[in-house]
This record gives sequence, structure tokens and C-alpha cells, in this order.
Amino acid sequence: MDALLSISGVSVRFGGVDALADVGFEVAKGALLGLIGPNGAGKTTMLRAVTGMVRPQTGSIVLDGAEISRLPTHRRVRLGLGLSQQIVRPFAGMTAVENVALAAGYAKTADPLKALATASRQAERDRARTLLDLVGVADAADALPAELPLGYLKRVEVARALALDPKVLLLDEPLAGLNTSEAARLADTVVDLNRQGTTVVLIEHNLSEVMRVCRQLVVLDNGRKIGDGDPAEVMADPAVRDAYLGAASEAPGEARDAAA
Repeated sequence: MDALLSISGVSVRFGGVDALADVGFEVAKGALLGLIGPNGAGKTTMLRAVTGMVRPQTGSIVLDGAEISRLPTHRRVRLGLGLSQQIVRPFAGMTAVENVALAAGYAKTADPLKALATASRQAERDRARTLLDLVGVADAADALPAELPLGYLKRVEVARALALDPKVLLLDEPLAGLNTSEAARLADTVVDLNRQGTTVVLIEHNLSEVMRVCRQLVVLDNGRKIGDGDPAEVMADPAVRDAYLGAASEAPGEARDAAA
């Protein structure tokens, strides 16, 4: 399959430290790719480089044929990047459906004249309710964020990202802070979204769920890519197990159990 997101030769230096060193990988259309690695591996820096929050010293980032390496974040979003943040920050004074509707109206809010000329927000509210239903929290549409548990807020965050109609959905540790059953249910929701055609890059520490749902893994360690491919084959690499789990002697199944 053709690459929808292509990253090549990306290097990011902070002072004299290489946060990323010549990293490259491709995300095919329809992929569900897991980006993993130990703390300090460079996952967050890679995410920030893709979204434009960090400017690489070298390298290329191409989204659906368009070079986006030098574009500001808002331009990248409008070209097809959607991001679900690890730490959810919804607007506290707005209900869940209002939070998602605001994102769904991005085409209007980008143009002040269009926003002023369009009085009705019903289309955005209807789409927001559809997206909340899609991620399994339709019952919370009219609740304020303070009234919702973390598991619901994580799903609202995913709905907000989906409201941008992304070509590639970047999920930054969506399972963080969730218990085992909540994490499994949200991971299943990500799989459902992917099966419906959403291309997903999942940045996640929950290795057991990553191994269960992802069809491709990219592994970073100390800013360098050390694995890329089929999850079972990647995790069978002693260098990957040693870097990620500190247990090169373990079998892949044992490694997953230890990380769960």
C-alpha cells in the first residue's frame, strides 16, 4: 500500500543531545501502527515533529503527498492530521457535545467572515453526537467534563480529534491512567475506528494492548529506530526486548506478560 504518512531522516537536537537521530518510517493508508519505546526513547519528540510543535534540524515529513515539515501546526491539521492528547484538556464550561462540536466547526472557525455569516451550529452538534456515539459515550453528550470519569474523557478527546476529519489520527497514550478493562475497551474502540477506515498511529506504553491490536510496530530507543515491522517479529528481536523491556533473554510472550 502507498504511504499516507512518510517520515524520513528526521533528526532533532536539543543542545548537544540527539532526541531523534535520522528516524524514518512509513504509515500506509488504513494502517494501525504502534509507536513504542522506553521512557526517553524519542516518541514524544517524534509526535511533536510530526505535528509541528518541534522543528527538526533535518529530515522530511510528507502527508498524503504534501511536504509538511515547514508548516505550522494549524496548517498540518487542516491538511489531515488529528491528535488526541495524553492529558485531556476539554473546555470545562462546555458539555462533551459542545467540545466536539467546536472541533467539528473547524472549517468555519478558520474563516472569521464565514463564522459570522453562519448562525446555526446544528450541523456541528449533530456530527458531534454521531462521533460521541461512535466512540461509545453518547450517554455523556450533555455532561460537563468535571462530571465525567477519565475513561469517558479519553473517548471525548478521541471524538474531538475525529471531528477534524483526519487522514491520520495520532493517539498519544490514550490508555494511560485507565484500568485493565477500560484500557482494553478503548483499545477495541481504536480497532473499530481503524476497521472503518481511519489510519491510526498509536503512541502507547501499554505493550500488552499494543501487541494485541496493532499490525505494525515502530520501536525507538535513545532517539533511534531499532525496530519496524510485524509486531511478533519486532518483539522477537533481542535488541528490541533488551531496550524496551530490559530482558533480552525473555521470550516475546513472557515479555508481554511482564509489561502488562
